[in-house]
This record gives sequence, C-alpha cells and structure tokens, in this order.
Amino acid sequence: MDDAALRAEMIESLQHQLGEPLPEPVVDAFHAVPREAFVSSSPYANSASEEQGTEALAPATVARLLDALDPAAGQETLVVGVGVGYTAAALAAIVGGRHVHAVDIDREMVYAARSNLADAGYDAVLVDCQDGADGLPQYAPYDRILLEAAVAEPPRALLSQLADDGRLVFPRGAGVQTIVAVEPDGGVEGRRSGDDYRVVEEAGPAQLRAMLVDGEQPGVERNRTHREDAEMAQQGHFASQGWEQEWVDWDDRL
Repeated sequence: MDDAALRAEMIESLQHQLGEPLPEPVVDAFHAVPREAFVSSSPYANSASEEQGTEALAPATVARLLDALDPAAGQETLVVGVGVGYTAAALAAIVGGRHVHAVDIDREMVYAARSNLADAGYDAVLVDCQDGADGLPQYAPYDRILLEAAVAEPPRALLSQLADDGRLVFPRGAGVQTIVAVEPDGGVEGRRSGDDYRVVEEAGPAQLRAMLVDGEQPGVERNRTHREDAEMAQQGHFASQGWEQEWVDWDDRL
C-alpha cells in the first residue's frame, strides 16, 4: 500500500475513532502532508511516538488541536512547541507555509523540525529557537496561536499577541488534560492580561508534556506546584523570581 493510501486509511480510522467527520481543511491537510517525513516508525498508526528526542503527537491529538484552532487560508499563525514539525506542516497545508511561524525552546528540536519540514516540502514555515512563553512578538498579531504543551493557564505574552478576533488553543492541566480554545475578552491588543480571555470551546482529552521554561530540560520534575514550592523554600520569601513563569505572582501567595 502506498503512502497516499495509508494516509486515506489513517483519516478513515480517525473519523471512526472520533465518532464524527473531521473538518474538510483538516482532512485535506492530512491527505497532503507526508507524515513519514516526521515519524520514522509506523507513521500512520494512531499513536504517539518518540522521535528525535521528543514526542510526536498521535494523529487524533493533532486533529483535535486543529479542529479547535479552526484555521483558515491566509491567517497568520504561531505554533509554540514545534516538536518534530508535523502539526506545523498540517497547519501550513491549511493557511499557507509563509503564514506559519513556530518556536521551540530546544535548539536541537528547532534544527530537526526545520529539516523535517524541508523534506516534506514545507520549508516556508519559519521555525525559531525562542522561549515559547514569550511567543514571537516580531510577527504579531496572530489570528491563531497553538500551544503544543500543557499549561495551567495561557502565558500572558501569547494572549497579548492575539489579534482582536484571534483564537488560542492549548492543553489545560496536568496528566490527562483538556484541549481548550480561548478568545480575547476585552482589553487592548498588546495590553491584555491573563484574565482577558474567555473559553469558547473544549475539544476533548489530550496528554501532552508540560511546557518547558528557559534552561529546563526534559525529564525533570513536571509538577509546577512542587517545583515552585521547593524553590520558594530554598530561596526564601523575599528572593527575586527564579525559573518560574512571569505570570506566577508570588505576592498573591504570601
């Protein structure tokens, strides 16, 4: 069976598993993108896999993320946590390669994603090594932002980089998460705070790795509460902020 037939079989299996038809743009993207350029072992199996030091998301997870994101041709998009690059390629098949920007905090993953995207014919996607919590303000605002890492709440910088009618999708929680789509709710573009959004859709369960922060490596303690409590105990109540994200407000805890 050739790769095109395998892609068609994967799509049919996904629709059966999800219990509903996939949106036409997602179906077209899954037909177009050669997943074998990103996943070396059983690329069309509906399962996550370890690839090049990171996790390649299962096709069903990618489908849920893209369905919740609801992208359209020509929209400016940002992918935070590019991984192997498959989701960015599928998004590029929908909106156009030059409209997709992606960042990853892991420099090796940036190089791997660039190579994979080029092999798949999507080298127009811009992939940069940046702390995803800061987004990519140089090209903001974005119509769509996809966060491919689990967080409790979306980073303020990402919310501030959304267009007024934009949408941000992320997996919320720890362990088994819920895919959540949010949109701006008041505020002024570029000045929105972490409270200026509303949940507009929940798109089912997911299990993605927690968002890394600057200097952090995979495999360390993933529970943010444990990490923050340990650092606070070590540094003292009045120490300056360390690794924790800027939206963690110690004043509210003391």
